[in-house]
This record gives sequence, structure tokens and C-alpha cells, in this order.
Amino acid sequence: MEKTATLNLRVNPVVKQRAEEVLSRLGIPMSTAIDIYLNQISLKGGIPFAITLPQAPASVNTDLMSADEIHSKLFDGYKDAVSGHTQDASTAFSEFRKNK
Repeated sequence: MEKTATLNLRVNPVVKQRAEEVLSRLGIPMSTAIDIYLNQISLKGGIPFAITLPQAPASVNTDLMSADEIHSKLFDGYKDAVSGHTQDASTAFSEFRKNK
């Protein structure tokens, strides 16, 4: 099918850069990726993936906790900090990524 329509889009430059890096590794030009996306919208009759808010694990989701549970978790965290039972963020996040 001939490509003759033009889209002019404003997007977040950081998001665009990240997408370009992924698409480059896949060997797919941005225009092809957008064409695939638009085709999927037509085929599926809507956005071709679920659009939802990220869900925090129940163990840290304060929306699911009582005030007492929140206070208890905060107090436990305070006790850990005071006793030096901590780790730097890069270590914590690298362990988090391993467990996903």
C-alpha cells in the first residue's frame, strides 16, 4: 500500500529517544512502527493493549491499608533506618529487577 499521508506529532523527546533506541535494535524505522500501531488499532477496533495504571504490590499499597497498618510499616522503616539496617538505592533496585 502506498504511503502518502503525513502525520505531524509532538512527543516527549525522552520518550521518543527511548523508543528510537529500541526500534533501532529491532531494525524497525519509527514510521514503520507507527504504521504497525495504526494498523493494529484498525484491526482490534481500539488501542491494541490494555491501558491501566500501574499497580503497587499489596504489601506497599497504602490504598489497601488501614491507618494502623501504614503507621506500623512507617515505624518499622524508621527502626530499620535508626539501626543502620539499610542498603543503597542502586542495590535495592537491582535486586528488585532480578525478582521481576
